[in-house]
Amino acid sequence: MPVWTEYPKPQNETDMEYKVTHRPGRNRFETEENGLTAFLEYLPYDGGLDLIHTIVPGPMQGRGAGAALVRAALEYARTHRLKVIPSCPYVAAYLKRHPEEAELADMTADEIR
Repeated sequence: MPVWTEYPKPQNETDMEYKVTHRPGRNRFETEENGLTAFLEYLPYDGGLDLIHTIVPGPMQGRGAGAALVRAALEYARTHRLKVIPSCPYVAAYLKRHPEEAELADMTADEIR
C-alpha cells in the first residue's frame, strides 16, 4: 500500500489546479501552493472517514483548494467503499452544494449541517 496517493483536479469549480496528496499516516489530504499547505483532516472509523477539519491558508482561500481537498476525500471514500461524516462545516456545505455526492454521507441529507 502506498504511503500517499495523488488525485488530479477535475475540470470544474475553479480555474486553479491543485494536486491533492493523501497522507494516511497523518490522516489527511494535502495540497500545496507557493510553500503553503492546505489540508483536510479526518478520523477513520469502521467503514468510513469522519472529515473533521479543513484548513486553507489565507493566500489560497477562494481559489478552489478546499473544494479540491473535499473532492479527493470523497473520491477516496467512493473508491474504497467508505462512508463519510461531514463534521467539518466546510465539508458539510460542500455536500449541500453537491447533492450528487450525498450518497457517501453516513447520514441523511437532512442531518448534514
